[in-house]
Amino acid sequence: MLSSWHIRSMSAARTEFEDDAQQENAVKLRPASAPAKLRLSVVMPVFNERQYVEEILRRVQASGLADEIVVVDDGSTDGTRQILDTLAKRQSAGHPETEIAEGRGRLRLDSIHFLFQEENQGKGAALRRGFKEATGDLLLVQDADLEYDPKDYPKLLEPILDGRADVVYGSRFLGGPQRVHFFWHYVGNKFLTLLSDMITNLNLTDMESCYKVFRREVIEGIRLRSNRFGFEPEVTAKIAKAKWRIYEVPISYSGRSYEEGKKITWRDGFVALYSIVRYRLFD
Repeated sequence: MLSSWHIRSMSAARTEFEDDAQQENAVKLRPASAPAKLRLSVVMPVFNERQYVEEILRRVQASGLADEIVVVDDGSTDGTRQILDTLAKRQSAGHPETEIAEGRGRLRLDSIHFLFQEENQGKGAALRRGFKEATGDLLLVQDADLEYDPKDYPKLLEPILDGRADVVYGSRFLGGPQRVHFFWHYVGNKFLTLLSDMITNLNLTDMESCYKVFRREVIEGIRLRSNRFGFEPEVTAKIAKAKWRIYEVPISYSGRSYEEGKKITWRDGFVALYSIVRYRLFD
């Protein structure tokens, strides 16, 4: 369960004990004087992330904030599906936890919900299924690579838990630490965000960011249609149209190269461009 008191406590603890997860969890579990009991579901679409999927699951659990992780394999063909299927079978056999590859740590299996798409349908389709199956009061989108760090969860959650926001975006362009990478990706992201802001009358700095947190009623009040990377402009247009309160917070970012597994291309930029106009003006 989460409260703003928990988040502030964990943020303070992280400053002093950055590399000590046990200290963070000890602070989080102290009793709150006036808790707002909200459950957090982390929804994670996965496609061909064999190298990273176990590690990102471990990092999400190490945050100490996720009550539930909903993993949606979107028709992976590189061995990711087999890894997740093995974990799901261990869970079904009654194992409460398991060691992950190369002895990097252990995963608690009782808080993970494994879902499998029969064929690749895209990020948007995977998220729709994940949102439908999630049981939390708050829904946080987490990519299955290591570009986005779950250590940023306290910052992402605080505006909602403090009652200031219904939706929070994590921005890569508000001063957080990041790996220096791909000038033209930066230009493309800024252009798409600018166009989205012009059409929605918002002032976001990073519409395409993976990190988005929603109150459950926000997602339940939106009919999502996009199957692929059009999810980002679609959900932005629809929450703007519904006039939900939106905050942005700075996050860290460790972008990958294509050799390391990055998937988004210039074609997805054109899809996003089309989606910005379509979902604001015609849907």
